[in-house]
Amino acid sequence: MTAVAVILKGYPRLSETFIAQEILALERRGLDLRIVSLRHPTDKDIHPVHREIGAPVSYLPEYLLNEPLRVLRGFAAARRLPGYARAHAIWRRDLGRDPTRNRTRRFGQACVLAAELPGDVTHLYAHFLHTPASVARYAAIMRGLPWSCSAHAKDIWTSPDWEIAEKLADAAWTVTCTRAGFDRLAGLAPDPEKVGLVYHGLDLNRFPPPAEARPPRNGGDPHDPVVILSVGRAVEKKGYGDLLAALALLPREVNWRFRHVGGGGVSGKLEAEAVRLGVADRIDWLGAQPQERVLEELRAADLFVLSSKIGKDGDRDGLPNVLMEAASQALPLLATRLSGIPELVEDGQTGLLV
Repeated sequence: MTAVAVILKGYPRLSETFIAQEILALERRGLDLRIVSLRHPTDKDIHPVHREIGAPVSYLPEYLLNEPLRVLRGFAAARRLPGYARAHAIWRRDLGRDPTRNRTRRFGQACVLAAELPGDVTHLYAHFLHTPASVARYAAIMRGLPWSCSAHAKDIWTSPDWEIAEKLADAAWTVTCTRAGFDRLAGLAPDPEKVGLVYHGLDLNRFPPPAEARPPRNGGDPHDPVVILSVGRAVEKKGYGDLLAALALLPREVNWRFRHVGGGGVSGKLEAEAVRLGVADRIDWLGAQPQERVLEELRAADLFVLSSKIGKDGDRDGLPNVLMEAASQALPLLATRLSGIPELVEDGQTGLLV
């Protein structure tokens, strides 16, 4: 039986449930998968779906200097592969246009991957069109194997046009999860027929509808405030600074609590901003949580809010899967009119867009 190597930036990750759901679904369809991660996990928890996945996981050297002997062995073995010269030439061209350590690291990881790839692997499949696709592309060329990619958000909007076009030309096929992303990729692809639109699904067995209706709350009872929930990493593109400013504009006599689920690099800044705005006493910062806890929060909330925006570097959301999760719990949605969000939320029908 032949196998497919799935190349991921990090595994497992709480923020990438959609990848885990896909892997499990493919396993249940009979595919033999091997997960290869560029980074070790950093989250303290995992989702239940991760425990159900049977694919073995291997980790490439996250930093080449951390495993020098492994990297040297990989480089020596990769140089003997028939496609090494072409892969090396492509990398040198990439490095000339983007001379960064990241480019060198990815080529080193690709050498290790190509050298250590099990003999029964006949296809490489990367999630995200930036660094995972770079490693998959170089390694696949070295081994003379086809590769493909699933593109999402940051990778589509922050990668240079030349890199996207060349990867789309080399890949057997590429899919993405929003019409906005599809239009960008198809516009850059030498062969647009190799680009497909495949929306992420949601396993409703993991998100069954709530057994009881939510109690009505109007913000008039200080002992039973309206619960506003958002789930997402505390990063610029999620727009939580804008959301805090909006919450601060609500009339003081309205009783509400805002609960945030998610990790991220700007959590401390957001907490300080909440203090400055005078709303810190109404906010609960819960950090990253496993799926069971997220479901509990969705069922306890009265309103789900997502304030996505375009970051200074061009990064933006695609179609955040948490919106589907919130909708599965009959939770009212309030979101920004950005990227793929209007493809799910019909303004005035299935939610409100601003």
